[in-house]
Amino acid sequence: MTTTVPSLPAAYFEALYAGDPDPWDFRTSQYEAEKYAATLAALPRPRYAAALEIGCSIGVLTRLLAPRCDRLLAIDGSARALATARRDVGPLPGLTFEQREVPRQWPAGRFDLILLSEVIYYWDAEDLAQVAAQCRRALQPGGEILMVHWTGTTDYPLSGDAAAEAFIAATAPTLTLQWQSRAPRYRMDLLRRG
Repeated sequence: MTTTVPSLPAAYFEALYAGDPDPWDFRTSQYEAEKYAATLAALPRPRYAAALEIGCSIGVLTRLLAPRCDRLLAIDGSARALATARRDVGPLPGLTFEQREVPRQWPAGRFDLILLSEVIYYWDAEDLAQVAAQCRRALQPGGEILMVHWTGTTDYPLSGDAAAEAFIAATAPTLTLQWQSRAPRYRMDLLRRG
């Protein structure tokens, strides 16, 4: 009998950040620094008019992404993580942080970049399908979605590979897969709306 793990709620992440303000060592990990550099290098355009980062956590990647965006909306379900992000990143032109628990609190607006980094495996299949539908509607023609996800074993609702493949299937044919790459511990998938 297969047990379905439900989507992880904001309270799960609040508890993590209460115990450790940087539970995944985003600030100090060489692995994370290299992955962030690869993430930015994977973006096809030098600049985006309107970007959405879902699951911005404490804002380490947000700070690196913001200079490439006219407007960047960085969202997270954890109030603690966002407080740290606001403090550490500070005010940057065009950057807005908002507390939102996706998919139930999807932000308004259209985007030419949606970044899903280390987040989609926290949703169960039903919520992931909802997020995929919301992304399809929110992405402007020609816009891109970049997914970056750990491929190791987790106790999350989905594995990185299962979540990425389900998202790709759920967004087709509106979005087309442009390329995929695999590093030893993570994968990247770039999709584009035609």
